[in-house]
Amino acid sequence: MEEEKETKQDDQNTLENQPNSQPTILSKNAKKKLLKQQKWEAKKAEKKAQMKEQKKKEGERKRKEWEEKLSSCASEEERLKLIESRRELRKERMGKRAEEKEEKTQRLRKAKESGQNIVIDLEFADLMTTSEIHSLVQQIIYCYAVNGRCASPGHLWLTGCRGEMENQLQRLPGFDKWIIEKESQSYIEALQDQKENLVYLTADSETVLDELDLKKIYIVGGLVDRNRWKGLTMKKANDQGIQTAKLPISSYLKMSSSQVLTVNQVVEILLKFVETKDWKTSFFQVIPQRKRGETDPEELERVDREELEDENEPSEKKRQCVEVSST
Repeated sequence: MEEEKETKQDDQNTLENQPNSQPTILSKNAKKKLLKQQKWEAKKAEKKAQMKEQKKKEGERKRKEWEEKLSSCASEEERLKLIESRRELRKERMGKRAEEKEEKTQRLRKAKESGQNIVIDLEFADLMTTSEIHSLVQQIIYCYAVNGRCASPGHLWLTGCRGEMENQLQRLPGFDKWIIEKESQSYIEALQDQKENLVYLTADSETVLDELDLKKIYIVGGLVDRNRWKGLTMKKANDQGIQTAKLPISSYLKMSSSQVLTVNQVVEILLKFVETKDWKTSFFQVIPQRKRGETDPEELERVDREELEDENEPSEKKRQCVEVSST
């Protein structure tokens, strides 16, 4: 009898310890969104595996070619000359990379004095999951890589860089050597003497950004999955009493969905505009075709051709992004 009571009590405790025994019921839209996300992740993983296998095969092919080349040498002297030639070629290539790296370093240092100030606001980390923070970190990596490739880079800031966000950024190889402002303080605190020049970029603003002003400091909200937090950046800017503005997207193209872009897309658009002084060119070069609605057919054909050319050179783009960590 006593044993039966203990069993019942254990069962009751088990039920009480379960936060919610009822399965979560998803709406049709949520199910579609989840399915789409799962398909995208599966496709991404498959593509990554294919690229890894392709890279492995390419490495094996090059190794085999080199071994065949060595074995075809008529004499040991010829073989040594071939090895030396390869060493010189590699040395030359490494020297060129070092030169390009130094040039990029100089451009970024100059940008700290005269470049367009762009702030990435990282104070929303407590509203995001660990995976969303990771996604934002990847976007920041891309921002830094794109900025480093620009002929006239901007002066990038990371403000509110603390907690889990700082932890994930600190894990990046070479992050401590990045030529970028890293502030644990908020932008309001770090730039309090320039409050009148702060402009928060938000799609909810009624003010359209026609031109970029070197005196202004443009703030981009570091927030992934804005659909959960609609109007948050606008409210924050209003509460702080700072200016707001939105990119003139609707003046140049019709978005197929919302006008909310990722952090790296906004930063890249700003950098493109600094270079071209043309919003239309900046939007078409940065915003993916899947997010663009009806536009000029000739313009679409031109941009699609450029995107196809970019897809044919994935290794170079990937190398440029990865090399950023060593700067």
